[in-house]
Amino acid sequence: MNKEQKDIYILGIESSCDETAAAVVKNGREVLSNIISSQIVIHRKFGGVVPEIASRKHIENVMPVIDEALTQAGVTMDDIDAVAVTYGPGLVGALLVGLSAAKSLAWATGKPLIGVNHLEGHVFANFLADSELKPPFMALVVSGGHTALLKVTGYNNFEMLGQTRDDAAGEAFDKIARVMGLPYPGGPEIENLALTGNDEAMHFPLAKLDKPYEFSFSGLKSAVINYLHNQEQAKREVNRADVAASFQKAVVDALVKEAVHAMQATGYKKIVLAGGVSANKTLQNTLAAAMEKIGCELVHPTKILCTDNAVMIACRGYFMYQAGAFSTLDLNANPSLKLG
Repeated sequence: MNKEQKDIYILGIESSCDETAAAVVKNGREVLSNIISSQIVIHRKFGGVVPEIASRKHIENVMPVIDEALTQAGVTMDDIDAVAVTYGPGLVGALLVGLSAAKSLAWATGKPLIGVNHLEGHVFANFLADSELKPPFMALVVSGGHTALLKVTGYNNFEMLGQTRDDAAGEAFDKIARVMGLPYPGGPEIENLALTGNDEAMHFPLAKLDKPYEFSFSGLKSAVINYLHNQEQAKREVNRADVAASFQKAVVDALVKEAVHAMQATGYKKIVLAGGVSANKTLQNTLAAAMEKIGCELVHPTKILCTDNAVMIACRGYFMYQAGAFSTLDLNANPSLKLG
């Protein structure tokens, strides 16, 4: 086997929020291990992620998680070709734990270090969902911190079309869930509650924007909160399922509208969903139907790869490895996508 045919093994490490994750991916598309240590139960009692607590748990978990990922993959650090790690965006303290572990491993073993943009990682989770996926394609990134439309023109080339002007869709889901007394994380709770609701019961307003491909969810969030407060003050019973369904419909409609607009304007035939909110079935189904109407195809990751994981970081790291996009131990990466 010559050098060009050598299998490439990438160790991915992710610690941007409240999941400590490590994975080994072979040749960019074959998952050998995917280990995730979640802190949801710890943070649930606070109604959201507490950064300092998250950082402390990462410190406890990061090396055991890495060891488990290597063991499950049946490899050692001698087999690993490069260490890929999330460098941002995310919680600074949480990121620092993963970065420190990755830099230490790279330095101790002499392996290349690859700093990966967290959002690029989410986009690249779709390469595990569709073995035939290749650029160019559109990407709709929908997470707790970001909502954006991107043109992926090459494996290492991205163009921002537009993003949210204020709140991200995922943040709006979490805030409305909190106001309604639902547990953290709020997105799945809203989705489950909406299953029994009428999404036409209320018509919550969305901001009218003067630029295409942009989003705004702050006004929608305020409208729902005001409705709930007004009903409470008037001592009127609230159908929470109807509220959840109507709110979710407003968010999904806004996302789908701009995605369709972007596909028609660019002539692209494939769009991928990325980020935690991409696990939302209503979003998946509505966007898939809209794409089918205009002769386009939707790709989205499996549920476990929608939320934060290290498989997506290793996958993104593989394509950066192929391009020689390595970082120094100071992590002087050349990020191609600046969203955070």
